[in-house]
Amino acid sequence: MSAVQKPSPAPKAVGKEDEIIERRTLRDYYVILRERLWIALPLALIISISMAYYQSRAVPLYRSSATLQLEKPEKVVTTDTFIDTGVNSDVELNTYLQVIASSKMRNRVQESLTPQERQILQRPYLKDLPPGATPPTGVDMGSMSVQSVRSTFLISISVSHRDPEAAALLANRYIQQFIESLLENVSGGHDYAVKYLRDRSGQLEQEARVADQRLQDYMRSQNLVSLDNSTNIAQARLTAVNAALQSSRLERLAIEEQFNLVDRYRSDKRNLVEITSIANYGSVPDLSKQLEALNRDRALLDERYLERHPKMINVINAIAVAQEQLDTAIKLAIADLKTDLERARANEKTLEQEYAEQEKEQLRLRDLSIEYRSLEYQAQAAKSNYSQILDRLTQATTSKYLEKIPVRPLDPAQPASSPYTPDLGRITRTAVGVGLLVFFGVAIGLSFIDDRIKSAWDIEHFIGANLLGIIPDLSSLKDSEKYKLVLENKNTAGVEPFLGVYSSVKIHSKLDFPKSILVTSTIPGEGKTLISSNLAGSFARHGKSVLLIDCDLRRPMLHRHFEHPNEFGLINWFEKGANLDGDLTIDPHLGITSIGENISLLSSGGRSKTPTHLLESPSFSQLLEKLKKHYDLLVVDSPPLGAVTDSLLIAERVDEVIYVCRFNRAYRKHIRLYIKALRSGKNELLGVVLNGLSPRRIEYYSNYRYYRSYKKYYGTQD
Repeated sequence: MSAVQKPSPAPKAVGKEDEIIERRTLRDYYVILRERLWIALPLALIISISMAYYQSRAVPLYRSSATLQLEKPEKVVTTDTFIDTGVNSDVELNTYLQVIASSKMRNRVQESLTPQERQILQRPYLKDLPPGATPPTGVDMGSMSVQSVRSTFLISISVSHRDPEAAALLANRYIQQFIESLLENVSGGHDYAVKYLRDRSGQLEQEARVADQRLQDYMRSQNLVSLDNSTNIAQARLTAVNAALQSSRLERLAIEEQFNLVDRYRSDKRNLVEITSIANYGSVPDLSKQLEALNRDRALLDERYLERHPKMINVINAIAVAQEQLDTAIKLAIADLKTDLERARANEKTLEQEYAEQEKEQLRLRDLSIEYRSLEYQAQAAKSNYSQILDRLTQATTSKYLEKIPVRPLDPAQPASSPYTPDLGRITRTAVGVGLLVFFGVAIGLSFIDDRIKSAWDIEHFIGANLLGIIPDLSSLKDSEKYKLVLENKNTAGVEPFLGVYSSVKIHSKLDFPKSILVTSTIPGEGKTLISSNLAGSFARHGKSVLLIDCDLRRPMLHRHFEHPNEFGLINWFEKGANLDGDLTIDPHLGITSIGENISLLSSGGRSKTPTHLLESPSFSQLLEKLKKHYDLLVVDSPPLGAVTDSLLIAERVDEVIYVCRFNRAYRKHIRLYIKALRSGKNELLGVVLNGLSPRRIEYYSNYRYYRSYKKYYGTQD
């Protein structure tokens, strides 16, 4: 059948002296990549796209290159000896390269820049500055690289910068300063004029530094950041204090007006409650209303009663109390008004003092401006004089010794029309390369970390066992159907894989009938009961008398799948005395029941938490031997080896073993360990059945193409 590969020699047992070496083929690596595609591919895409995005967002840089030509002039002969200023070896050429790349040359170039040139170098940063921000004080010298052109006496100086004009300026300036440094070192450099200019330039440089230092010391002593900034700050403070002072005066005048009004009312002996600020103060409004009500009551009582009447006395007393409380409240209002007046006067006085101080600061800065401007002008004049004498020195030195140096500018640097970085082509190539590296690295790396069983290669080469067949994922079928697929002889694609396992078992088996086969696995849920049921059905379908035995005494399942009661079986038979006499097929305690043509079921007969007593007993071994006289084949469904040791006890009493592995479930190292334990017990391991693969996984995890082939071949039949 298409499900069966050509028989191969049984793999040797794996031991310490015979370790299996992993040798993967291209197909195995293809399987690895397919399995981990949705992990490795998104990760590779995220990393490569993130890296490409980050690199593409880099600041654009422009590169300009200038070229120097080194010549070998004629020898200058003097009375005593001759001077050769040419380049005679690679050592001298490399010396020139190191001099150009030195920090001294970099500082020299930086010092030679004019204010206008410095603005060109700062131009990219000035564009990015937010409004009102302080521009940077330093200059960006970019990145300079120097190298000799191979097999020539040419030197190439390249400068990278954010501004193309700045890159060309710096490259040309490096050449200029290098030539000037050579001129300064030529032997004829002691001419009087050149010496005078150098001495004078040194003096002017010192004067410029002293003038600048004097200006800085003056600013530090007067606590000035800059005169303009300090003046602006003082003016702003003076304006703010003046506004606060005016507000305080208005507040003080308003309070004084209220206080004076109180004095006038007192002198005129008028009612203070008529003043709004007092009438609205605290409890004064309520007490005033209360007093008015009491006076009205007294007026009404005067018409009816005499003064000594109790009601008149009570009203008079209440009026006295209310008047006293009102007077007290008025006194509190006047006291608070006085307190507010004193506070307003104190605040006004404080602001007047602060305003006077700010005026003094303003006048001080105005006085300082004269001396500050003078010192600033002196510093600028000193720098200008130094710059002029330095230019004269440069001109004199160049004109006198230009013919004595072996260096000529060849090609000046030109501003680049486009940035050299970010280079989208290089970024794309790098991102693709990194993405592929991450993709393959993650996929293959996970394959070494993930030790679960996945493919035919894992079984045949790593575990060292025969692959009997691959069972597809049958989760779409009902439980009542998939355990009886072969038994009910349905013409579905799910039947053919079990028939393939049947053929492989016949090919690899070395024993004749009758015999017994144990079906076990590593962990629960790998499908050993499914394999047992359909394997038994396959042999029964081909005319063999088969007994399916449920030896998973802790968790029996066969009786459920075949809708059979579990009242009788192995446990019941053992508890009733384990009688081996007579025809065991009709023993009521065993309860062997026919579940189809040529196939019967022996249930567990209940559950047991400690079934080892039954499995180790001689009666169990004798039972299996006697049942083989009635049946051609005993198919024993057992517990998983990774959960309990029952299967090892059963394996000692059967003839052959079939191991079931579910795709991506159990670990290879555990399977190899349990198979080694089975082989050490002198059991004949027929091979491994790989269970639970989808049709697509079957195609690329092995060479078993039968599942789709079966659909194509039988799909059109009724």
